[in-house]
Amino acid sequence: MAEHIPLPDLVSLQGQVALVTGAGRGIGRAIALRLAEAGAAVAISDMEADTAESVAVEVRGAGGTALAVAADVSDEAAVKSMVRACTDELGGLDVVVNNAGIFPPCPVLGMETAMFDRVIAVNLRGVFLCTREAAAAMVERGAGGAIVNVTSIDAIHPSMVGLAHYDASKHGVWGFTKNAALELAPHGIRVNAVAPGGVLTPGVEEMGGGSAEAVRAFSARVPEGRMGDPDDIARAVLFLASDLAEYMTGAQLVVDGGVLLT
Repeated sequence: MAEHIPLPDLVSLQGQVALVTGAGRGIGRAIALRLAEAGAAVAISDMEADTAESVAVEVRGAGGTALAVAADVSDEAAVKSMVRACTDELGGLDVVVNNAGIFPPCPVLGMETAMFDRVIAVNLRGVFLCTREAAAAMVERGAGGAIVNVTSIDAIHPSMVGLAHYDASKHGVWGFTKNAALELAPHGIRVNAVAPGGVLTPGVEEMGGGSAEAVRAFSARVPEGRMGDPDDIARAVLFLASDLAEYMTGAQLVVDGGVLLT
């Protein structure tokens, strides 16, 4: 029988280093704050340096350790530099959360090739690049690690018309998650995914024009009767990043208030 480990120790990330992409606002910000609360030193990555730094200031203000890194996850050189900053300045890399993503709505018949390519580059190529570079650092260190990819319920079922490019990217991330989990398990690296449903973030509000009516319409489809909060997703990510999920890899947690049941 396995040794009984106290619950606080299972959820603790004390002494670990975590990297969260797209962490300047919304779900990424909430994830960074939760991982820091669990004791991790957190590298906060975002396209905008000022946005990343503002979240790093929040973490430090709460007594945590944070490093702000400006990076475009679709850029190979930028990703290599980002991972190197984590290992050089924070002393290693134990947890990676591939959260960065874009979702500009557009019907297929009106979609420019450049838009499709950009969504795939950020949402899928970015996950590949970050996973490859982070996993290489973890393997070299020899202490294992956890990678959590933020997919979407759109990796399972379309949520609305106009997101074909986004859905293609998220289906790709889910497939990539499963195969990477197979490859990296012998190195002690777990690879899992969290699939959010509708979450009230600045990006979602912008997509809906900030319309309260749009939020009410989506909420009416959710059995729990509300849009998700970024922290709903952050809690699931913390679970997968921690030893609570030590025997899980290649899994996808759906956090959607039950909307896929309808």
